[in-house]
Amino acid sequence: MAESLFTANASRITINGESVPGVRSLDYAFTRAQESVYALGSGERVAVYYGAQKVEGRITVASAHAGLDTLLSSGDAFQVVAQLGRRQEPVRTAAFDECFMTDKAFALATGGHAETIYAFTATRVREEDS
Repeated sequence: MAESLFTANASRITINGESVPGVRSLDYAFTRAQESVYALGSGERVAVYYGAQKVEGRITVASAHAGLDTLLSSGDAFQVVAQLGRRQEPVRTAAFDECFMTDKAFALATGGHAETIYAFTATRVREEDS
């Protein structure tokens, strides 16, 4: 991919196939446990092995989203799909599988509008370029 500048107004986020209006931001982190393997009698690493992986994300929306509120209280699994784009064309898709809500934070400040941050975990994230 020659250009990877994604813009918010050319991107779209869906929860279980339903578009989420008013998305202000999406951020996520993927971490994987890693351990080193050393040769006997040597302090030099000869290999690594991997263990558990963890995906955590947050979706910030203007005001609130009733569907995300319902998922928080129900404990049901869901899927998040982010179609990241530029110039109104999808460029990359990030799909988060088997998600569960973990947290919700709400803020309202003078001179602004309300924002709600919904935090979730996922079993995996799959990223594909278009």
